[in-house]
Amino acid sequence: MSKRLFLAAGASLSALLASGGLAQAQTAATGAEAAATAGGSAMASQVDEVVVVARDKAGLLEKTPNDSVFGLDKALIETPRSASFASDVTLERYGIESIDDLTSISPGTYTASFYGVPGALNIRGTLAENYFRGFKRIENRGTYSTPIGDAAQIEIVRGPPTPIYGAGKVGGMLNFVPKSGRSEDKYISEVEGEVEATVGSYDKKQVAGQIGAPLNFGSIEGGAHLYAEGEDSGSFYRGIHPKRQIIEGSVDFDLGNGWSTALDAMFFHSDGDVQTPGWNRLTQDLIDNQTYITGRDTTLVDANGDGKLTPNEIGYYPYASALYQAYYGYPSTDANHTLDTGVGTTKLDPRTVYISKADFSHTWTKTAYWDLAKEFDNGSALKLQLFYDSLNNKRFVSYGYPAWFTSEVGEARVTYNFDANFGIVKSKSFVGASYRAFDGRRRESYNSGLIALDRRDISYGATANDIIDDPFSPESYGLQWENDNHSRWRDAGVFFTSDIYFGERLNLMLGARYDDYDVKSHDDGLVSYQPTGEQKAGKGKGTYTASLSYQFPFGLMPYITYAKGAALEMSQAGDIAPSLISKGSWLSDSDLAEGGVKFQLLKGTLVGSLSLYRQNRTQLTGGPNPTVQGTRAKGAELEVRYLASENLSFTFAGNTQHTEVKGPDTSFAYIPYYVTGVDATDSFGGTYVVWAFNTLPGRAGDYAYTLIPHSVLSLYGTYTSDEYDWGRVGATAGATYVSKTQQTIQGGITFPSYTVANLSFFYEKGPFQASVNIDNLFDQLYFTPDADSYANLGALPGKGREWRLTLKRSF
Repeated sequence: MSKRLFLAAGASLSALLASGGLAQAQTAATGAEAAATAGGSAMASQVDEVVVVARDKAGLLEKTPNDSVFGLDKALIETPRSASFASDVTLERYGIESIDDLTSISPGTYTASFYGVPGALNIRGTLAENYFRGFKRIENRGTYSTPIGDAAQIEIVRGPPTPIYGAGKVGGMLNFVPKSGRSEDKYISEVEGEVEATVGSYDKKQVAGQIGAPLNFGSIEGGAHLYAEGEDSGSFYRGIHPKRQIIEGSVDFDLGNGWSTALDAMFFHSDGDVQTPGWNRLTQDLIDNQTYITGRDTTLVDANGDGKLTPNEIGYYPYASALYQAYYGYPSTDANHTLDTGVGTTKLDPRTVYISKADFSHTWTKTAYWDLAKEFDNGSALKLQLFYDSLNNKRFVSYGYPAWFTSEVGEARVTYNFDANFGIVKSKSFVGASYRAFDGRRRESYNSGLIALDRRDISYGATANDIIDDPFSPESYGLQWENDNHSRWRDAGVFFTSDIYFGERLNLMLGARYDDYDVKSHDDGLVSYQPTGEQKAGKGKGTYTASLSYQFPFGLMPYITYAKGAALEMSQAGDIAPSLISKGSWLSDSDLAEGGVKFQLLKGTLVGSLSLYRQNRTQLTGGPNPTVQGTRAKGAELEVRYLASENLSFTFAGNTQHTEVKGPDTSFAYIPYYVTGVDATDSFGGTYVVWAFNTLPGRAGDYAYTLIPHSVLSLYGTYTSDEYDWGRVGATAGATYVSKTQQTIQGGITFPSYTVANLSFFYEKGPFQASVNIDNLFDQLYFTPDADSYANLGALPGKGREWRLTLKRSF
């Protein structure tokens, strides 16, 4: 089905390309300068811009060039790389509330269940990195829901970050651009703002407000923006209650004589991003028919009545556990693994997931940005930027995973931009230097084996003998921190990028950076499985990117790109495991080869891109001894945005991809009962593990990474009426198709393909607006497999039909 849909979309695109060949290809983003470059007149450019602005009521096209891909102002449609953006208007019209929803407008994106918390986007088969105003934030692999409420624009770049942004892997990045006191090179001229309240299904309650005001002091012109958001809601999943608060403020000033400055700060707190693996005790019958195997083990008991199993009640702590058995190729079980009461089957409701009252997650983040810039009379510019990000997260998942992350990172960057002309050769370039420093501490417990995901009968609910102890408890006999990693690293880098035009159509973009790293870590955990003492290392590494493109006068721009990247192998707190340092695997290489064509047709009302890529990169696996896992991927991506009329627009985002894990995969993994040859009722009381994944059948070498779908296709349409005396109305409707996924073990459980449809309406009159969103309109049941070590044990059922009503008042 995915191939047919993709081919149909391609055929439709080809027809549109053919019909558009007669039209001048311009967009509002490129304006009069682009029209002149493409051979058109200034008059034609103005006409085209009027057409585009009048039609773009869903915010689908860029208003101004941006520097998210290469660090130089350049329209994405003219950038020789695969990239997408979502404006604040698009986010609102498409009902995008979290980064997981970006699949509706950006090809190549998908998020496997990181335990129900949308922290990082998956781009081209591997986890991407989050940025704030062009600076990399601390790792967020499901630690908390990445906030996007105050976004002026979200940029999704597929491939490596530009050299100015620092070292990074080639998979992709998400850059959050917040609203500010300056927009489209203009400062706020009068007080403006809005307040809104949202209610919805499952007791959803959320309020938000923002205000912008001019700040002028004599000859100094400026603007300020303040945003606040609070949520206290229920959830589709029983037992989970999201509670979040966000405050973000910014000020921008033109200081005169070419000087300008900007300051931005964001504070985020969450008590509700509780992780859940979703459904346990997976069988194909459970996925296909919701038939769940019930039963509990009563061999292990809560002897002291504190409502949980402590290590002394389980036994063998700290170097082993009565809950797990290592699999060595033959079946094995014991009384602790055997279900001895309530054994049977039942139908499971997708709202019922793995959760208990003991589970919690408390997160605090602080993010700040400041810059000072000077523009010189010759057109060059000098900019100093400072960035800070901190994370404090305490969490506990009652199957036996506690964690406490405290991390902070700071970065300073100085950049000099300049132009150079040599006859028909013209260039825009920058050079610069940066220094980034990290200090963090990661505390976790999972090494002793006090984890048994299948032990709980979730149809019955949590009991004292399936809730495992945690180090936050005060008992002296309780669980202790088995990993306690103190990590510091520094990265001093220099970089350059140059955008070179040969004549008016041939464009070459070159960029490179050199980083000098210094890393230090020591783990004082009780059972860390890490080298003793402090491990430290240093290394210098160069990376680069090169792109070549040609702009045809009829609106097509073919391009090719090659990039070599490098990045630190960081754990969930942004730290580096001592074992990686001791083995020399703390710094990994990656590379990307990409080719494609971008198009601007029908007077700039039809824009998009088609790209093909091949990449090699790494990902870090969890477990007692973290392993750097190599991956290779190839795929195709198609993105189309079409302003069909002044009232109607369409978007298509689709991809097909194949990702492989390079063998041998020696990572630690939990495995399901059917791999061991043990009956379900003789295994669900505990768990089974392998110390090296490549010891399993069919996994000695390379294997397909099937947790990510082969294809994701999204088609949406938006209608916005004209303005009338009674106001205006609009609607957005569309659907996303996701092909099947599968566990990574040989012959693993298959999660069927699915299509989720969404619908939204709005009514607007003067300063008032009401909108209604319906997600998963047809109440489709679907599943996404868990991630990391538990990928073969759990899966999260997708959220069923949900609705929300938002009332907004602007001023």
